[in-house]
Amino acid sequence: MVTPVRIGMDTAKSVFQLHGVDENEVVVLRRQLRRADMIRYFENLPPALVAIESCGSSHHWARLLESFGHEVKLIPPQYVKPYVKRGKNDAADAEALCEAVTRPTMRFVPVKSKDRQAACMLMTVRERLVMVKSQLSNAFRSYAAEFGIVGPSGRQNVSGLIARVLEDDTLPELARELFQFQAKEYAAVEARLAEIDAKLMKWHRADELSRRIATIPGVGPIGSTLLSMKAPPAQTFGSGRDFAAWLGLTPRDHSTGGRSRLGGITKAGDPSIRSTLIVGATALLRHVRLGHTKPSPWLARLMERKPPKLVAVALANKFARIAWRLMVSGGVYIRPAALNPT
Repeated sequence: MVTPVRIGMDTAKSVFQLHGVDENEVVVLRRQLRRADMIRYFENLPPALVAIESCGSSHHWARLLESFGHEVKLIPPQYVKPYVKRGKNDAADAEALCEAVTRPTMRFVPVKSKDRQAACMLMTVRERLVMVKSQLSNAFRSYAAEFGIVGPSGRQNVSGLIARVLEDDTLPELARELFQFQAKEYAAVEARLAEIDAKLMKWHRADELSRRIATIPGVGPIGSTLLSMKAPPAQTFGSGRDFAAWLGLTPRDHSTGGRSRLGGITKAGDPSIRSTLIVGATALLRHVRLGHTKPSPWLARLMERKPPKLVAVALANKFARIAWRLMVSGGVYIRPAALNPT
């Protein structure tokens, strides 16, 4: 049997489809292997180039195959799809991976180390706890409103509302017991979230890149940590605009026939980084409107002629470009005089 030099591997939980070619581009491998058989196969295979679609378990498989001496390339799923000839099955996906990895302009996902994978897990655990906290606070507000108890909006006012409800002696005994149950649940989630935030801040302070990105006004520890954890190496992108486009902060292009038509932002890339940058931009704009921060001339003109949400996205785009420059240069952000607090 001829040994393949390039293999496309479509992964799953327990079944793996392989498509391999030799140095003459002749197909020499079309096999479906179980998990244990796949590991044994690559252990005994001479070093080869292996293409895997980037997904939840792909970094684990990349680390494992690299330990066997193979070169592994992770490809975003949307970049593999154009190479699927017809239909949708595991064999077609593996063949498309084997073809896509040879393209000179193909972009790859860097393989995460175990430490980097754990850091990303820290962030996703935090996101889940934030969602649970919001669900609990919204449910508590709804139940309280059914008994005529309404508190001011804002997450900072939830604790006050809980205290008011628990002190209300006019509520039925069953309702008071259920409100106490929900209050304990909310307090437990807050405690877990505080613990995760402490771990996140510890990681942020220990990471030199995250500390440098956090010097950008409007980009706090969460945004800088996300960029440091999840963004590919800055050298992957030719410019700050390319980096902003990877984050999905540039207009969608519908141009044809020499006529330029731009739509809303593409929302490509990592949604958590993009949304965090936009939230940070929104917070900075609120400080500008309250007079706590002087805007730059560019931002002042934009605020005069564009809707607030569009301004926030444009400012997030600028954050991304500045962050890319800091990643490349190794410097810190020097705040212009126009943006210094009054």
